[in-house]
Amino acid sequence: MPTAETKSLRAGMVGLGMIFDETYRPFFEWAHGNGLWSRETGPLEAPLAAVATRTGKRAEAYKKSSQGKIADFQNFRGDHAIDELLKSGVDFVCIATPDDRHFDAAKKALDAGKHVLIEKPSVLRLQELDELIALAARHNVLAKVVYHKLLDPDHKKLRTLVADGVLKHVNNGYCSLLEPKSVSGSQFAEWIHGRNPGTYVAVHYVKLIDFMFGGRLKTVTATGQRGLVGPQDGPTWDSVQMRLIYEYDDGREAAFDIHTSWVAPDNFPGYVEQEVQFRFDNGVWNGHSRKRGVELTVEGRTPHEFKTTINTHYNGQFLEPWGERSQRGYGIEVIERFVREVAFVEHGGPKSEQETRLRKMRSLNYNDLAADRQTVAAVQALEAILAEAAAGRPDAVVRVDLAKNVLTLSHTGTASPQRLV
Repeated sequence: MPTAETKSLRAGMVGLGMIFDETYRPFFEWAHGNGLWSRETGPLEAPLAAVATRTGKRAEAYKKSSQGKIADFQNFRGDHAIDELLKSGVDFVCIATPDDRHFDAAKKALDAGKHVLIEKPSVLRLQELDELIALAARHNVLAKVVYHKLLDPDHKKLRTLVADGVLKHVNNGYCSLLEPKSVSGSQFAEWIHGRNPGTYVAVHYVKLIDFMFGGRLKTVTATGQRGLVGPQDGPTWDSVQMRLIYEYDDGREAAFDIHTSWVAPDNFPGYVEQEVQFRFDNGVWNGHSRKRGVELTVEGRTPHEFKTTINTHYNGQFLEPWGERSQRGYGIEVIERFVREVAFVEHGGPKSEQETRLRKMRSLNYNDLAADRQTVAAVQALEAILAEAAAGRPDAVVRVDLAKNVLTLSHTGTASPQRLV
């Protein structure tokens, strides 16, 4: 029986920070050694073909350390790195830059006719999102965003219970994610000025709530604290507390509070503290990263070299029972899933049916940019509220009406609200 022809999708990577090492790197290394296969596409290779960064230093270091693990790749650096990457023959582009740089890179990639995957949040403004959606439609390519928490087995189980009607009508929810000072003080120190942990982290939960429960986002409020990462009267935030109000088809509302920070002690037992609670008409769902079932203590090595509470569901290195060493988890699975979606569009059947395959992949509202409007609206509202507070005008409220494509910001007693969109 003849062997099916191996097809290829060449990947370009914009940005090579911490998230690359935790998710993209293990995916590309696994794909290099094993390849991908599906009934629709047959055997498929997805090599990392090119990287674009500002200095090229991390890419050069990875080139040296990864010999034998992946094929060689081109290392573009400097002001024109993305342009050079797009001319190098890549088929899709993964964007893992700081969040306020996503839009420009994604716009260039889509305008060049490349499929695009963007780390969360996709963009910071609805105007930018709509432009990217239009570009993707014009060039017949996929434009997707990474929300890896939707692939967490615990969250998939919650969604199953909601979808099956076991848990009935969400009433309210609370989500918290606290990161250590080393994140804001060293890992993200280059770009953290003027940023906040809400945009960076809360967006995970905004999407989780939006995808899990549906409904119409109506109102966003927020407050926060400053003084540790930057000056107490500056634009850089240590922690943020935001509230979202959703309305559902039956007219009932639910409030969701999301608390995030990146100033927890570096030696906190969990290193990263994550907690969710959702209350329903007939039940309660509680999830906690430090109560997930595994706790580790190694003298002199935890909690810095190894985490005391381990989330091996997200990303873990394992010695398999059959002797193979692997790295896997839902943070890597979400990257693989995107590549499979691109492969389905490009190689999943006759060219004459490609438009049908494209529409099918765009209908996946867990990651398509067209399904990201309420999440981006919440992010844009948060950024505007915090900007007002930094300017000495706290306690702003943003009203959302996406049916009319309107976001308005106001303060108590303000006669004329400010139009954001």
